[in-house]
Amino acid sequence: MDTGSSAFILICSAMVCLMTPALAANGLAVHALITTHVSAAAAMFSWLAIEKHVTGHPSLVGGSTGLVAGLVAITPGAGFVSIWSAILIGLMVSPICFYAISVLKKRFAYDDALDAFGCHGVGGIFGGFATAIFTTPDLALDKADIGLIYGKAHLFIVTILAIIFTAIWSALVTYGIIKVIAHYMPLRVSDRDEAIGLDDCKHKETAYPTFMGLDS
Repeated sequence: MDTGSSAFILICSAMVCLMTPALAANGLAVHALITTHVSAAAAMFSWLAIEKHVTGHPSLVGGSTGLVAGLVAITPGAGFVSIWSAILIGLMVSPICFYAISVLKKRFAYDDALDAFGCHGVGGIFGGFATAIFTTPDLALDKADIGLIYGKAHLFIVTILAIIFTAIWSALVTYGIIKVIAHYMPLRVSDRDEAIGLDDCKHKETAYPTFMGLDS
């Protein structure tokens, strides 16, 4: 590993350590750093295993998607769940996101070229539920709000209500924004422009001419 890569990793690790409620590099920050890493690694492993089973071979894109899904899922509870819980969260989020991307996306035919909803939306919702299930008494900010597996349902119920409220609020606000934009400009380009690519049609340049086969 070269010096630049090592420095980058050290800087990222330091930033993660500082991203705690108290903005301090303390034991909680180290715990959050570890849970973040193990969740991402577990999610990447489970995604590659599923991909191998379904398609016959793992892929770099699949492994990267699983890695991101693991990071998304652990984000709500990185400082509040145990390490073994973080591993379970990572292992469980990939099958859920894989199903959303490979099955639900085709079934409902929604437009999501980068699988943002399947990975970040579904993974984030799962992460919220997982936090409400696995929050440990030792790490909980409020000792009354601990994980469902520890015998308290209050945090789980509040999390369900928060997810429902967020989904409804986001849908309504997004719908309003879309209606305003649609009043001034079309929301979609033509099928021809979409097939050619917006880089070429709208910006008159191509980012990857050789890769896209547009350099002939």
